Amino acid sequence: MTTAREEKALHDVFLISIWIKGLVGLGQVAAGGLLLAASRATLTSFVLRWTTPELSEDPHDWLANLLQASTLGWNPGTQSFASVYLIVHGLIKIVLVAGLLRRKMWSYPVSMGVLGAFIAYQLYRYSFTHSIWLLLLTGLDAVVIALIHHEYRVRKTHGFPV
Repeated sequence: MTTAREEKALHDVFLISIWIKGLVGLGQVAAGGLLLAASRATLTSFVLRWTTPELSEDPHDWLANLLQASTLGWNPGTQSFASVYLIVHGLIKIVLVAGLLRRKMWSYPVSMGVLGAFIAYQLYRYSFTHSIWLLLLTGLDAVVIALIHHEYRVRKTHGFPV
């Protein structure tokens, strides 16, 4: 059993994570749109321009190497998939976050189910791509599911205290 102080802290973490999910959703929609509109040459040029100075200082920079390898290995199908996935994933997150912030009871189980489906799909895609990005996204989604589940249990038991 958690104390009122612990419940408040968990609720605050829940709210912060939900707001972050919403902001990430907005960012995903924007990034997906840019990725959809950008040519492969533009994308490659941008990533090379951004990562080459870092790699000249530190040739073992993990993030810069990952970005270059990811971009250079993309084909048009990968770019289309990534952009559509980002847009759809972002729009779904925005709708679910709006429901959670408005304390709509339907949004709790739907959010857990949708995030669970995203996790399953991300792990499926990981089996083909071995992309670290999918693993990071999956881990974050799992933490948010746990927070939503806790919040849902509290809400069902105690209602919506301020």
